[in-house]
Amino acid sequence: MTAGGAVPGPDGRLRCPWGLSTADYVTYHDEEWGRPVHGDDALFERLCLEAFQSGLSWITILRRREGFRTAFDGFRIASVAEFGDAERERLLADEGIIRNRAKIDATLANAKLLAGWAEGELDELIWSYAPDPETRPAPRTVADVPAVTDESTALSKALKKRGLRFIGPTTAYALMQACGLVDDHVRDCVSRGGGK
Repeated sequence: MTAGGAVPGPDGRLRCPWGLSTADYVTYHDEEWGRPVHGDDALFERLCLEAFQSGLSWITILRRREGFRTAFDGFRIASVAEFGDAERERLLADEGIIRNRAKIDATLANAKLLAGWAEGELDELIWSYAPDPETRPAPRTVADVPAVTDESTALSKALKKRGLRFIGPTTAYALMQACGLVDDHVRDCVSRGGGK
């Protein structure tokens, strides 16, 4: 075991060190992070949550995810695109989410924009930036995991060019990690390669 490499959990299985810091993280690490996510609404949810996470710890978002899902009607693009001033004011007062005006406004604006896209267009665009896994060696430690890549920078630029907001290169890379476009589980982690 290398410093920052996989560490044994209570069940003896090796995991990424961050995946053992709380019970919430163990479940998220083992069952979600790095697993492929497809579908426009599902990717819209992850895009929104990653934007809300900017400047905060992921555990803050993870623990409020059900509140976010309730507040944003399950992150159904067509539904959120219909939100008006009353819904915006409700969101700004909702203690179950992060009440950041700029992030709420970006979510609403992004939904309105995406509602005009063809079905599957967001999924296709995001996944077109997935790098070839053969070109990415498994990170030995968490120190080997980048915060930004050429692909995340290009994805951020592509999304911004199409009018989406609050999606910089770091947020784009976190999205890529969370949605399985890249596998950044450390080399000896039980979840590396989707937990095979």
